[in-house]
Amino acid sequence: MKKLAVLASGGGSNLQSLIDQVHLKDGIIAVVISDRKGAYALQRAADNGIDAVHIGRKSYESDMAFNRAILKTLNTYEVDGIVLAGYLKILSEEIVDAYSNKIINVHPALIPSFCGDGFHGMHVHEAAYKKGVKVSGPTVHFVDAGVDTGPIILQRAVALDACDGPEAIQKKVLKEEHILLPEAVRLFLQDRLSVRDGRVYIE
Repeated sequence: MKKLAVLASGGGSNLQSLIDQVHLKDGIIAVVISDRKGAYALQRAADNGIDAVHIGRKSYESDMAFNRAILKTLNTYEVDGIVLAGYLKILSEEIVDAYSNKIINVHPALIPSFCGDGFHGMHVHEAAYKKGVKVSGPTVHFVDAGVDTGPIILQRAVALDACDGPEAIQKKVLKEEHILLPEAVRLFLQDRLSVRDGRVYIE
């Protein structure tokens, strides 16, 4: 089976969905990497017998050195792909080039809405609430050199009620993330995704 690395900065609920639905079934999560030492994602990994590695930015003199430490770890585990599950750092061009169309990210909005620099976590849902959109939902996409600009793999619309605040929107979208991300990762592990002219095709 193909091997994955999962990068996460926080609680790792999307990581848990991958552990429950994909790990040891369609592929192997070989390592979980976090830039935050206290991230609960590391504990989730350890609890499931998965190597948990903390690589903090403050331990390195530059962003380049920090990202090269991540790349070295990825190479050590010989992973076939990377999943960003709530990872809040921007990967270097070196990593993106090394894993072209092999890095999968989940974003909590329907790209191209509410994405790009500054749009992460609750900022996304607050913006959606402020705009009064009637639908939102997660997007799973490949990572390229931009921010949230890579080819879209899957999306799922979620109907919103007028009374839904940012927290309610987050809850609705996250529920769908836990379904959509494993589905996209499963397609990747089964070699059913191809990218042509910036579009993802499912074989």
